[in-house]
Amino acid sequence: MWLNTLLLALRSIRRNLMRSFLTVLGIVIGVSAVITMVTLGNGATLAIQNQISGLGTNLLQVRPGQRMGPGGSGASAPAFKESDAEAIASQIGGIQAVAPEARTGSTVVANGRNWTSSIIGSTNEWLVTGNWKLADGREFSADELRAGSAVCVIGETVRRELFGTRPSLGEQLRVKQISCEIVGILTSKGQGAFGNDQDDMVLMPIKTLQRRITGNTRVNTLLVSMADGSDANRVKNGLTQLLRERRKLADTDEDNFNVLDTKQLAETLSGTTKVLTTLLGAVAAVSLLVGGIGIMNIMLVSVTERTREIGLRLAIGALEREVLLQFLIEAVVLAALGGLIGIVLATAASIGLSTLMNVPYVFNPGVNLLSFVFSAGIGVLFGYFPARRAARLDPIDALRHE
Repeated sequence: MWLNTLLLALRSIRRNLMRSFLTVLGIVIGVSAVITMVTLGNGATLAIQNQISGLGTNLLQVRPGQRMGPGGSGASAPAFKESDAEAIASQIGGIQAVAPEARTGSTVVANGRNWTSSIIGSTNEWLVTGNWKLADGREFSADELRAGSAVCVIGETVRRELFGTRPSLGEQLRVKQISCEIVGILTSKGQGAFGNDQDDMVLMPIKTLQRRITGNTRVNTLLVSMADGSDANRVKNGLTQLLRERRKLADTDEDNFNVLDTKQLAETLSGTTKVLTTLLGAVAAVSLLVGGIGIMNIMLVSVTERTREIGLRLAIGALEREVLLQFLIEAVVLAALGGLIGIVLATAASIGLSTLMNVPYVFNPGVNLLSFVFSAGIGVLFGYFPARRAARLDPIDALRHE
């Protein structure tokens, strides 16, 4: 009975190919929209997580001011000192590396070319806190760090813009009034979490930057990399208490510095993108319901057109459940076919848009399976009412229908 009913349903679908195609189209659009939106959202979430993890592993960024951004009063808060980083490294447990960081912007000149870049002054610990690797060359020596020697390590963007295909290691790079020797080239990291080019920078010993470029001992940021398995809350509490003591803050005074945990930042941004992904998926799912209504409409038309056929089948002994099953299978086949086509189109669209948006393609078998099951379920839901109407037709009235 099942096979015969399925063959009858397929024969009816093939008899009206154009109408069947238009009926399936609503499901195709709905399924492909849901899968594409969710896939792109998951890819964007993963991209944000990867970019923030590129800032450093278990990284705490400590800056002057009560909070980051406009109104954070960072300009009026006292800057840090290099000795603050040394105190953190020696007095707080669970720390992997601490790096003081001073920044400025300047035009750098080399090989007859110039380029505006970020100039960073720090120590070799800066490479550890930021998960930086050297593509070529070496780190700063202890003597160079202590003496503030004119040496530097450059990012891939600076190397490409100034030297192109020429070798740059050992060449001279002029930053403002000083000329420094390039002793290392950093491995490229690409775009950062906030859209910045992480490779557009020049790293030099912090004493070199302070004495020869900025002319002050200000430290803009303390980068603290926590050891794996360490208690983040304990480290942050110890760090806060130590800095309050070193900055001579009374118990009633508010912190004049802020601590940013990049892991918490990644979780916050990922949570936001997941909410947006869910919202987009829900909006796209509305088109599935529209497609289901289209199936019900077409099935009702089909019942009206085939009233005499239904009456004839009932008159020669067909059971109501057989007629019900025939029309129900037609609706489910249409919806399932639309689901399969939608999955194929969504996969192609997701791969293409992921490449265009520069986010990773993340295949999610769960959302693909759920979309297919949901589309088949819509066929059952919206196909049941026309099928029940067909099964309940009176044979005599059906045979008289013109």
